[in-house]
Amino acid sequence: MRFAGDVVGTKKAVSDILQLCFEAKDWKSLNEQIVNLSKKRGQLKQAVTAMVQQAMRYIDEAPDLETRIELIKTLNSVSAGKIYVEIERARLIRRLAKIKEEQGLIAEAADLMQEVAVETFGAMAKTEKIAFILEQVRLCLDRQDYVRAQILSRKISPRVFEVDTSKEKKKPKEGDNVVEEPPADIPSLLELKRIYYELMIRYYFHNNDYLEICRCYKAIYEIPSIREDPSQWIPVLRKICWYLILAPHDPMQSSLLNSTLEDKNLSEIPKFKLLLKQLVTMEVIQWTSLWNLYKDEFENEKNMLGGSLGDKAAEDLRMRIIEHNILVVSKYYSRITLKRLAELLCLTIQEAEKHLSEMVVSKALVAKIDRPMGIVCFQVAKDSNEILNSWASNLEKLLDLVEKSCHQIHKETMVHKAALK
Repeated sequence: MRFAGDVVGTKKAVSDILQLCFEAKDWKSLNEQIVNLSKKRGQLKQAVTAMVQQAMRYIDEAPDLETRIELIKTLNSVSAGKIYVEIERARLIRRLAKIKEEQGLIAEAADLMQEVAVETFGAMAKTEKIAFILEQVRLCLDRQDYVRAQILSRKISPRVFEVDTSKEKKKPKEGDNVVEEPPADIPSLLELKRIYYELMIRYYFHNNDYLEICRCYKAIYEIPSIREDPSQWIPVLRKICWYLILAPHDPMQSSLLNSTLEDKNLSEIPKFKLLLKQLVTMEVIQWTSLWNLYKDEFENEKNMLGGSLGDKAAEDLRMRIIEHNILVVSKYYSRITLKRLAELLCLTIQEAEKHLSEMVVSKALVAKIDRPMGIVCFQVAKDSNEILNSWASNLEKLLDLVEKSCHQIHKETMVHKAALK
């Protein structure tokens, strides 16, 4: 049948051989037959595919773990390098990696998963591809291989999660690759979106990249199922507020801060609304009173989604308040003594100078310190052209005002003259 190219007959013969081995519970013979049948000269692709798919159903029926692993390894070796069973091979490797992980061999499981590049599989369903890559990322994070985790996470574009339900599934044309249906245990696209951003939070948490963590929580917050349930969105919104405050001041942070303040749901957690308003308002914030007010809220995060913020976050929060206060002072003062600056910031002169210098180095503001005199100057040094331009514009404004005043006086005189007549 094989030589005659009889697909149906060959598939049936292969299937019957495997079925007989399985019914006799002869697992050793089953493995041998799978290898032998796949190595037959001119073996049909359809027969190999049918054989691998049938043997995969026997994995769960194996009497013990050792037999199960042996069967998976046999199927792996048979399907290696064969494009027509690449999806089956990916699923087999995932199962083997899961077994390894349960045995505590996370590094081995991660190495196994990295062998497969599912993004090149045309016939695999989109959700299954994403779930597979997310599993690769998770195992890399578990073994603390952050570089590889980042490389793998870039295989998934966040735009893939923007589901457009209005578009109906098109019927495949002739010659198109037929995309297989994903297995029942693969989560939905929105569930995968939540898993993706939770993994990215773990990655960014390692680098203390607060703004990116905030953006990840923001993406989770936008998921419809979470927006509908207050018990889910309130912890997420709290985290968004905390990480917004912890993020260094820059245009992206400022934009997110203002958009979050406009969110109507923020009125459900008034303490956080007040906290964000304080940061937007150009007024000096007293650190001690702020910390006394929010210390309990900060420590309550341990019981919330995503876990505690940690001691490092508490230090960074104080740093952000100091930076905010320095920006406020630079807005209202062109020159100020270091002593007075330290008083406003509730710091020693040395600490105030240190924080100010760090902000100047990071180009958050422009300032010069006259250390012998103890004076800080927030004015930007202007060149001769800028000075002349500012003088010219000032003169223009002055002449404009004089002209308007003359016009008003002339108008008044005309009115009075008319009244006297």
